[in-house]
Amino acid sequence: MNRRFMTIILTLVLVLTAGPVFAEQKIGYLDLSRVFDEYQKTKEYDAALEVRHSAFEKERNVKIDKLKEAQGKMALLKEDEKAKVQQEIESLRADLMEFDRQNKTDLTKERDEKIREILLEIEKIVSDYAKKQNYSFIFNDRVLIYGAEPLNVSEDVLKILNAGYSK
Repeated sequence: MNRRFMTIILTLVLVLTAGPVFAEQKIGYLDLSRVFDEYQKTKEYDAALEVRHSAFEKERNVKIDKLKEAQGKMALLKEDEKAKVQQEIESLRADLMEFDRQNKTDLTKERDEKIREILLEIEKIVSDYAKKQNYSFIFNDRVLIYGAEPLNVSEDVLKILNAGYSK
């Protein structure tokens, strides 16, 4: 009985003293999607990636047009010439497939590396911001169900990121 009573008292003391400790913690959250999308570096990279993708599409369309042209010739050729054109068509088709595969792989790899770089940069800025502003915790909004707007540090972090970014 005495042991049980001491356990209850000890638990009560811990709960009552821990409350103020947690109440003094400074907590915030970050809208990571918004910060990522509105970061000037992300916008510039997206524009550069779009230019590369457009160049890829143009070159791809040229290859497709050559393939279609070769396929169109098939009906007009004599039987002995069809075999040669068929080989050319197969070569063009294989070239197109390899071109697609290689360029899509390269673009995806480059995109993933750039995203990782930007996210690491955001993480460092948030960490530095949290230390300077004495935050105990800054959460990613993707795991939050609710966050009061005064706890949202996204705007401050975004200003720091864009102010520190140079082309």
